[in-house]
Amino acid sequence: MTSWLRNGWPTLAITLGASVWGMIWYPLRMLNALGVTGTAASALTSGAGCLFVLLVRYRALKTVRWHWLLPALALAAGITNLGFVWGSIHGQVMRVLLLFYLTPAWTALFAHFILHERLTWAGAGLAALSLAGAMTMLWSPQLGIPVPGNLAEWAGLAGGMGFAMSNVLILKTSRVLPDMKPEMRTATIFGGAALFSACASLFEAMPAPPTGAHLGTAAWLVLGLGFLLASNNMLVQYGLARVPANRASIIMLFEIVVTALSAWLFAGETPGPREWAGGVCIVLASALSSWVHRTKAMPPDPAIQEVSLADGRDAGPDDRKDGKNRPRAMV
Repeated sequence: MTSWLRNGWPTLAITLGASVWGMIWYPLRMLNALGVTGTAASALTSGAGCLFVLLVRYRALKTVRWHWLLPALALAAGITNLGFVWGSIHGQVMRVLLLFYLTPAWTALFAHFILHERLTWAGAGLAALSLAGAMTMLWSPQLGIPVPGNLAEWAGLAGGMGFAMSNVLILKTSRVLPDMKPEMRTATIFGGAALFSACASLFEAMPAPPTGAHLGTAAWLVLGLGFLLASNNMLVQYGLARVPANRASIIMLFEIVVTALSAWLFAGETPGPREWAGGVCIVLASALSSWVHRTKAMPPDPAIQEVSLADGRDAGPDDRKDGKNRPRAMV
């Protein structure tokens, strides 16, 4: 029994983390119904998550060193988080998530130009497969153009690109600043998401803010989500440090299953044939990407694993050599 727990708990931790990210859209919509806009919800929950990480891991602050990669990472994380949160509130959850999961395409491109990794035929093929899935899902007989049909879908697409950039920048940051504790990279991600969303909230029309009992409910939701996201990240990082990267990325795809089920149960969203066909291509590309970029060597010491990539959402990679298709650590 002890051996089963030791070997099975890391996998369970990643599965639970994926389940949380697959359900997180629902309390975000609850906040929106209370009068908290998507940009404000992203800023408040990310700020609460950042505060929680800094309070729990405050000793790691001394390992932070200035580098231009940190604001770049914060910006990419902000785009990631806001794209997912705003898109999942205002759009069809499943379509937004699938557009978010086009990471094999964007990661291959960003890693080629930023990390100077060679773009292989396998990587190019997987990128093409995921993009073909997106075009299948987005093609409209009326428009005839396979592009996102509304702002929510564009937000999901932008969030996925930000997620891929976050993955690449986290890997580069771990190489350039090896002494910086992973917890501080997580704090940078949450802090960047909070600042970016706070700035974006200035451009979104604000409805009547919650008052009375609704204000208390909204406050508890914000604090609860911040605590949930931060603790969920730590839980997932425990699993990522002990599970091979290719298997962890495949386990993280369980998020799509949870999202599809929860969207059907709570929002009455039922994907059509084109959504199913496109989704299969995107999920297959993500799963095959994990296998193609699998690590041949033994996993590194857990003490040096990467903390984070999305929902968030809020979301991220570990420090293994492959640097591809990594789970996120944000929403």
